[in-house]
Amino acid sequence: MLYGTVGTGKSTLVRKMVLDWCHGRLPTFKLLIPFSCEDLSSLGPAPASLCQLVAQRYMPLKEVLPLMADTGSRLLFVLHGLEHLNLDFRLAGTGLCSDPEEPEAPAAIIVNLLRKYMLPEASILVTTRPSAIGRIPSKYVGRYGEICGFSDTNLQKLYFQLRLNQPDCGDAARGAGVSATPAQRDNLVQMLSRNLEGHHQIAAACFLPSYCWLVCATLHFLHAPTPAGQTLTSIYTSFLRLNFSGETLDSTDPSNLSLMAYAARTMGKLAYQGVSSRKTYFSEEDVRGCLEAGIKTEEEFQLLHIFRRDALRFFLAPCVEPGRAGTFVFTVPAMQEYLAALYIVLGLHKTTLQRVGKEVAELVGRVGEDVSLVLGIMAKLLPLQALPLLFNLLKVVPRVFGRMVGKSRKAVAQAMVLEMFREEDYYNDDVLDQMGASILGVEGPRRHPDEPPEDEVFELFPMFMGGLLSAHNRAVLAQLGCPIKNLDALENAQAIKKKLGKLGRKVLPPSELLDHLFFHYEFQNQRFSAEVLSSLRQLNLAGVRMTPVKCTVVAAVLGSGRHALDEVNLASCQLDPAGLRTLMPVFLRTRKLGLQLNSLGPEACKDLRNLLLHDQCQITTLRLSNNPLTAAGVALLMEGLAGNTSVTHLSLLHTGLGDEGLELLAAQLDRNRQLQELNVAYNGAGDTAALALARAAREHPSLELLHLYFNELSSEGRQVLRDLAGAAEGRARVVASLTEGTAVSEYWSVILNEVQRNLNSWDRARVQRHLELLLRDLEDSRCATLNPWRKAQLLRVEGEVRALLERLGGSGS
Repeated sequence: MLYGTVGTGKSTLVRKMVLDWCHGRLPTFKLLIPFSCEDLSSLGPAPASLCQLVAQRYMPLKEVLPLMADTGSRLLFVLHGLEHLNLDFRLAGTGLCSDPEEPEAPAAIIVNLLRKYMLPEASILVTTRPSAIGRIPSKYVGRYGEICGFSDTNLQKLYFQLRLNQPDCGDAARGAGVSATPAQRDNLVQMLSRNLEGHHQIAAACFLPSYCWLVCATLHFLHAPTPAGQTLTSIYTSFLRLNFSGETLDSTDPSNLSLMAYAARTMGKLAYQGVSSRKTYFSEEDVRGCLEAGIKTEEEFQLLHIFRRDALRFFLAPCVEPGRAGTFVFTVPAMQEYLAALYIVLGLHKTTLQRVGKEVAELVGRVGEDVSLVLGIMAKLLPLQALPLLFNLLKVVPRVFGRMVGKSRKAVAQAMVLEMFREEDYYNDDVLDQMGASILGVEGPRRHPDEPPEDEVFELFPMFMGGLLSAHNRAVLAQLGCPIKNLDALENAQAIKKKLGKLGRKVLPPSELLDHLFFHYEFQNQRFSAEVLSSLRQLNLAGVRMTPVKCTVVAAVLGSGRHALDEVNLASCQLDPAGLRTLMPVFLRTRKLGLQLNSLGPEACKDLRNLLLHDQCQITTLRLSNNPLTAAGVALLMEGLAGNTSVTHLSLLHTGLGDEGLELLAAQLDRNRQLQELNVAYNGAGDTAALALARAAREHPSLELLHLYFNELSSEGRQVLRDLAGAAEGRARVVASLTEGTAVSEYWSVILNEVQRNLNSWDRARVQRHLELLLRDLEDSRCATLNPWRKAQLLRVEGEVRALLERLGGSGS
């Protein structure tokens, strides 16, 4: 007999034994016959012989059934999940039977196999939860073995190496293959291995092989392309289905209560209390208080005893952090927030008034019509003034309770929205980065650096609440014995929508805006999201690391909307070409698109070309500054601009174009007839290329402004450009310096603002050299003019330039 708590790997062990036998790696046994005790229990007392049971489940074995009795000790029966069967070893309860062909109740056949009365030489392996060990008398058991999980971190590392290096294991819960690059997989394995060595709590969690699976599934969700429809909530719900599907707390109990429903009521209560009081560490008293609350009968104590033995370790683990001896934590932090959300959406969090009110309302509803009829007759026959009043009260009670339930749902929605938009959480990492850091060991910033470490953030709690209300997760929960009624889900969603509509209009920091979108992604309701997000006009995610899953989240939530987005800012988001392709539906609805500082190269320009050529493209302003596009990338962009009719402003500032890129722009600029502003500053171009582009710009029918400052221009080249700007013919203004003749350029603030904005990312020595040249131009213009107003303006701009030079470490003089 092998026994182990939920999640230790009993089912996996049985599957591996069967596969090993099929591949000839168990030569000791000539025939292996596995039985699921859950399936046998579903047959009830209907008689069937052992041969019939085998033939029903394994059709190919029908031919070898006559040889079963002659196989002797080389026949192995595997009985998996004994806790599902009620066995009676008394002769009065189960008679003797030695013939495999004789029909008996399935439980009677199993008892006679275990008695060694039927097929006495056959070997038998039984797996069970600890609470069911005593269902087989010890005299029939030759050896006991406990499945202990991964007690050694080296076993955990080996599991992660094998699991994460499988190219097709990205979506194990759904069976769909998702590939990551070998370098990405190796990096994940290395980071996780380092965290297992230094972070003892995650090693304690991965003691259970089931949680190793959950860690791998979560990492693939966070770091690999995400299959359509897969959410973080669905991963956790599938994880619970893998471990608790079909599991009842006690098969001998008439209530037939599902193990997951009991866990939701007890562990969910503890989890919600932790979220409400913002704590993750629980004392023995905390745990006992939630487990033993409301227990009054011996049967209830028996169920609690079974849960403690079989499943408590699955949800709670002893805290191994220094100074926390004697306390407990949820096995993985996110499980606390998931169970707290489940506790709420199942309607288990009720006040005493709500519970009593519900019982009274149900009672009144059942007898209301009959009582109303009797009172109506009595009121006509007897002069009792109080009867009409009592008659009206009977109608009022259900209505009052309905309002009370409505207020409860509003309170739940209020709590969820406040947790999502908590202002003190605004400047931490987004929730997906927080989850990745908790697994890979990179500690993210807390809400305030000066606050004690006990201050916890529970930003996954509202995400899971939204996810659990989705249709897919509700269907899976119903299979686990935790049904959420459609009407309850609808009313909760309506209450949440009202609160989100009121509080969701405020301008959020980028990380919190992504969390808001992630909530909608988890909810998986496009109509709901479209109504709530209809007022969103600016999407500012600057500085958020846009991993594949984040791109999927944004595209899934905003890609199907109908209203246009005035501006999308994705500066410094570490975007790659794959991310651009994922976000294409969002870009098509955008008017101003900012993709600065993303290390986008020529390969990304292929996707940008396709975006510009799309017949639904609405982009008017495209900012690509500080990306290594090079001349090859600009060639692709010009192909897109040639067929585009919407773009009017294009920034190619500091994109590595060089002379080749500017000459290419000069040659092909006339292919686009709508462009009004073009910025090619700081691209290392010389006089010839800059002058060629300037002349092409002057001849362009719509171009109004060309930025050429901070290129490798000589004094003579800058002078020629200034003379060209002052010529009468043409309409485009050419900005190459802070001065125009002896006056300050009206674009001087634009130039210096660009410098200040990019000071940390540009080559400081090169910027310093250009600023010194500009400073010399200012000084020359100041000396050349006699106008005191112009001198004052030039002195002011000189001061700004000197201040920048001092920041760069220059002399400023």
